[in-house]
Amino acid sequence: MTHSLNEIEAMSKRAARGAGLSWGLAEEAAKGTRWLSSYDLPGADLLADLLEMNDRLPPIDLSPVSLRDAVWHAPAHRMNPLIAGASLSDCAVTLMERGEISMENVCVPLLSVPFMGGAALRLGHPVAAEWRGARIATDGRRLCLQGEGAALRVKMAAKVVFRAPAEMKGHLEPVVRAHVSAATWDRLAAFAHRTFAPATELSRLLGAGAGVDDND
Repeated sequence: MTHSLNEIEAMSKRAARGAGLSWGLAEEAAKGTRWLSSYDLPGADLLADLLEMNDRLPPIDLSPVSLRDAVWHAPAHRMNPLIAGASLSDCAVTLMERGEISMENVCVPLLSVPFMGGAALRLGHPVAAEWRGARIATDGRRLCLQGEGAALRVKMAAKVVFRAPAEMKGHLEPVVRAHVSAATWDRLAAFAHRTFAPATELSRLLGAGAGVDDND
């Protein structure tokens, strides 16, 4: 079934928050999922994959140990692409100066791509990401893709290399609604449900639900 981009963003934000991400990172995850979905890429599917892979794990274990290293790695030997992507955006100038930044063992690498858009806009030059079988570039307004579906949907990339400036080849056309399977929507909804406060006797008395006087 198809959903509006607003619906996808709202569900993604609640799901990310339910999985234990901070409000700020949950907002970034939602914006990134919407951005990928706007190019008919499986952003919602991949976010659900990531949340299940890293459910309740300490963010510090999935973050780059040092942003000064030529190759970034995480203590848990797998890196959260949302944290890594946000760090990359903050290091846009460093990326431009070095020409490239590499990361090891990146979970669901496609989810790091939306953060490249912010870096590209800040630099005024396109930024590209490459991992085995895939290459994606963006200038912050357009997205270019080279690679097969299986490579784009990979759950773990041994190495991801970000480069700037980059060439733009193979433009994707944006969409206004995106397909999200019912199964994926349910997976995100399960995380989102954690953000709902459980009903209490007081909340029932104040009008949440049927209350204690159930006439059914």
